[in-house]
Amino acid sequence: MRITKYATLLDYEKHCLLVKENAVNYPVEKLDNAGKIYKMLCDVFNHNRQTEEYVYLLCFNEKCRLLGIFELSHGSVNASFCSPREILQKTLLCNATSFVLAHNHPSGDVSPSREDIFVYRKIKKVSELMDISFLDNLIIGDDYYSFYEHDIK
Repeated sequence: MRITKYATLLDYEKHCLLVKENAVNYPVEKLDNAGKIYKMLCDVFNHNRQTEEYVYLLCFNEKCRLLGIFELSHGSVNASFCSPREILQKTLLCNATSFVLAHNHPSGDVSPSREDIFVYRKIKKVSELMDISFLDNLIIGDDYYSFYEHDIK
């Protein structure tokens, strides 16, 4: 599978454009569970070794094929910000029908904070209004924590 990282930029008329940053081949056909996504993020982006929090958005089509990855945020050692607006903008730009969010905890502890749960629920509500499936929210550290696998509502 081809893993493509995208960014968004404004053109000269201030319209949002989808811009390819880089792409790598990865030896998995589908990222259809949290374990595979965790492994890919660690292998390709060293997501479990970063010293600050990063938030990544993975966009998928209706057959769960990866359309692209975005770095949404680069924060501090214990916080990072992302808004539903930017998430939905990017999912719509690549014509995604679903998405997964992943952020790391540099401490290695993958337990979700109250803020992690609050943000998850907020994004879940907005994505339901837009009819875009929020498949999972992963916390990456020494291992991973999947909101889907833990049935967080």
